Amino acid sequence: MKPVAERRIHQLFEIGVWLKGAHALIECIGGILLYVVSTDTIASWVNALTQEELIEDPNDLIAGYLSQTASHFSVASKEFYAFYLLSHGLIKLLLVVGLLRGKLWSYPASLAALGAFMVYQVYRYSYTHSLGLLVLTVFDAIVMWLIWQEWKTVRRHMAG
Repeated sequence: MKPVAERRIHQLFEIGVWLKGAHALIECIGGILLYVVSTDTIASWVNALTQEELIEDPNDLIAGYLSQTASHFSVASKEFYAFYLLSHGLIKLLLVVGLLRGKLWSYPASLAALGAFMVYQVYRYSYTHSLGLLVLTVFDAIVMWLIWQEWKTVRRHMAG
């Protein structure tokens, strides 16, 4: 029987991996949507969403930023973000499936992939100062720690 702490870490590991899987699925859907939706349609949607706020407060920073960004959203940018989201999401989905099935290759592969994604997120944060990137990076670090703990447990049980 597993010790209580080991069981608790395993439960947290599973929750973290399922959450990463949900996030990966959202990224895949977002990437596909970006591929199929035109930049004009994206600009129209953003303008529809921000129009009322900008009428109420023409100096609204968030609505103004979104509206400005959407109006300058190029096809090349759209295709980059679509590729990034879809590839990032597919990689994470593959790793999540491997982790949930207990495939040994998935533990080091997940640690390497999450580490690389975190490096990129910190790099992007240095330009954007996005709170969302910080939150995602902290969450990734927690999931990495849980993967590491689970991998140590799996290897210990295989040896014993």
